[in-house]
Amino acid sequence: MNSEYLCMGIESTAHTFGVSIMDSEGNILSDVKSVYKPPAGSGIHPREASRHHTVTAPNLINEAMEKAKISYSDIDIIAYSAGPGIGPCLRVGATVSRALSLRLKKPLIPVNHAIGHIELACLSSGVKDPVNLLVSGGHTMINSFNAGKWRVFGETLDLTIGQLIDQIGRYAGFSSPAGAIMEELARKSKNYLMLPYSVKGNDVSFSGILTSAKKLLDDDNKIEDVSYSLQETAYSMLTEVTERALAFLEKEEVLISGGVAASSRLKQMLDNMCKERGAKLNAVPKKYAGDCGAQIAWTGILSYKTGVEISVSDSWVKQSWRLDGVKIKWRK
Repeated sequence: MNSEYLCMGIESTAHTFGVSIMDSEGNILSDVKSVYKPPAGSGIHPREASRHHTVTAPNLINEAMEKAKISYSDIDIIAYSAGPGIGPCLRVGATVSRALSLRLKKPLIPVNHAIGHIELACLSSGVKDPVNLLVSGGHTMINSFNAGKWRVFGETLDLTIGQLIDQIGRYAGFSSPAGAIMEELARKSKNYLMLPYSVKGNDVSFSGILTSAKKLLDDDNKIEDVSYSLQETAYSMLTEVTERALAFLEKEEVLISGGVAASSRLKQMLDNMCKERGAKLNAVPKKYAGDCGAQIAWTGILSYKTGVEISVSDSWVKQSWRLDGVKIKWRK
């Protein structure tokens, strides 16, 4: 195994098809993506999203290679998002990755998408042993590394925070993902409307907020006020459970990863909490907060370094694949 090698990472779990080239030192040579946009008011349609991925994959792969300024013969390993995610979307990425692995005669590495979010965030921020808040359309959980795995110390009992934001956005007539526009609308209001605050131990529940926020919109409340109220309530819940995990685990760093890590308001709340506890807040750069090939490429490199490799005939995808079931050999 070479001390320096290049990995192509392919991400296709949901609305994004992403391709990245990274080296074994953690340098991102290229990272390109295309995001499937459903019609206004609609969510991700698996068939249409997978069709988008199929159409965009060849051009994105070529673009990633051109931006990295390398040839296909320079690629050493192929990593792909094996799950969790939307079945048809996962299968497109896996099929493309299998074809590349066979054509280039390079090792194939399956990557857990959620672990990809965390490991890329750790790389980019330089943190070593954080309490991690993973927040995205597919995940809402608090993790910390212990005894060979990223352990879960709290999670959503129903909707993820990304699903909550997107569903209210769609209900108001916007397209998914709706996080950016909902946050912009929230900045235009300071009128808090009462919403359910549901924390159960170190877990959170967002279904009550969703129902109540829809009712507020039905009652002709301004979308700005509803966005502000939803954000303040949901993010306060996430801050509370993160603080509880931080106190229990006695860590000194908090890390935010996943697409919702792009939220400036969530970072502000968590930063205030960390300052009160003498901890430091870190966040994945906004550019890499959402789904991207870099999270797959980097985790593929880490996996390859510890001997993970599968044959094309044995490759697979898993729509449900919890991160706390994955053994992490590269961390001590």
